[in-house]
Amino acid sequence: MNSHYTYFLILLGSFAGPLLLSFDKKVAFYTKWKYLFPAMLLPALFFIVWDEVKTKAGVWSFSNAHVTGIKISTLPLEELLFFFVVPYCCVFIYECIVCYFPSVKQKSWGRPVLLLVGLFFLLAAIFTYGKAYTFYTSLFNVLFIAALFIFSKWFKGFNASAFLLSYLLVVIPFLIVNGLLTGIPVVLYNDAENLGIRIFSFLPWPTNNIPVEDIFYGMLLILMNVAFYERMRNKKA
Repeated sequence: MNSHYTYFLILLGSFAGPLLLSFDKKVAFYTKWKYLFPAMLLPALFFIVWDEVKTKAGVWSFSNAHVTGIKISTLPLEELLFFFVVPYCCVFIYECIVCYFPSVKQKSWGRPVLLLVGLFFLLAAIFTYGKAYTFYTSLFNVLFIAALFIFSKWFKGFNASAFLLSYLLVVIPFLIVNGLLTGIPVVLYNDAENLGIRIFSFLPWPTNNIPVEDIFYGMLLILMNVAFYERMRNKKA
């Protein structure tokens, strides 16, 4: 098989299951596309711009052997698709949690826990200045979490407990996908710009496993998409 389709096939495989299950009668996720697709635009734009800037700065790069070669500026087309495919899959999992366990939205522990997470990111940003991946991932997380608290009326419908519980599940497939991307490797990270702490180091590719920052990068990506999704769904409620 042509290795230039590697990134595309990883995305396709990730997308296939959630897309097919979107027509499940209980969740009926396809009926919520009218909220989801507009909600994905602003987070995707933010991440694409960030990705473009940091790719040019050498914080991370892409293996030409595992992408099709179609590029928008410096980013492979597959990388742009990543910011739509992965949020779709993760918001789908979030919606399943909400539909099958509606009582999770009645829990009050989410806001204080999210506040503590925000404080953690604030400290991380302070102490990792100079490590571009770690610093900006922490900074953007704390800024967006702060926005959720400050503009809570605007982010009507966002529920911290539902998000945090779903992210505990979402992070597993997210890390599997990222593990493939870093392990092959499709994406290469400059360890001078991160903490140099790699997870999944027990796998057969010990020099190319996932930077710990990916956990928090993924959290921001999904947090933004869920928050805007709930905003779109509840803005007329």
